[in-house]
Amino acid sequence: MATKLRVGAVNYLNAKPLVERLGEFAPDVALSLDLPSRLADQLAAGDLDVGLIPVVEFFRGDGYTFVPNVAIASRGPVLSVTLFSRVPWADIRSVALDEGSRTSAALTKILLRTKHGLDPRFEQLPIDSPAEAAGTDAVLLIGDRAMRACLPGHRYAFDLGEEWTAWTGLPMVYAVWAVRGGVELGATERAFHRAKEWGLSRAGLIAQREAPGLGLDAGFCRRYLETVIRYDLGPAELAGLRKYRELAADLGLVPEARPPFVGRETEAVARG
Repeated sequence: MATKLRVGAVNYLNAKPLVERLGEFAPDVALSLDLPSRLADQLAAGDLDVGLIPVVEFFRGDGYTFVPNVAIASRGPVLSVTLFSRVPWADIRSVALDEGSRTSAALTKILLRTKHGLDPRFEQLPIDSPAEAAGTDAVLLIGDRAMRACLPGHRYAFDLGEEWTAWTGLPMVYAVWAVRGGVELGATERAFHRAKEWGLSRAGLIAQREAPGLGLDAGFCRRYLETVIRYDLGPAELAGLRKYRELAADLGLVPEARPPFVGRETEAVARG
């Protein structure tokens, strides 16, 4: 019996279009769902062959490549990565970071340290811990949890996709399909693109199906999938990735000496 390709994806609304019917397009795929941070650990440990992982972990990985032109990204507000704060940016001295996040946790540090010149204390917010209970000045929430949250005790709600694009003028890329070193996708690579095309063409149906379980309005979910989240990894997104890696490396969050990308798109990135 042929060995299954072990693929892991996040169980968030924004990933649903990327995995819709993936198993049908690629019967050799064994798909599992988990938090982005855990997927990154599983890929690094060799427990996955392909993972929809945080881009910060792609840069930390050893010999990863990525499936071309597929990502979870935004150009402006993202709605699902929010820093709730009791105080303005300048007064933030402590932050609780969503356990599921790594790219957005690093983005929070980049914005606070590099853009605002602050050096707050960071702690982890467990996935099962209520954000309202965090005793910090600010709390970062991501994914469906962020979209449901209100946190009325926090006066400010900073959308980090909006903050990033307003600062850099570039899209923000949160996750890519990372491929472990030594894994050859071959014809299976096309399945990831077919799943994306199929999922995006049925965003309304996905939104209608997923909204009740999330406690969100179906129309809001559809607009989120169709107009807020970007699923391409084109020249603008690659430029955003380069900028993110540069700023993350400046803070020691990713290795300084690694090239910005590894894989077949390296030359295209260099030209871009």
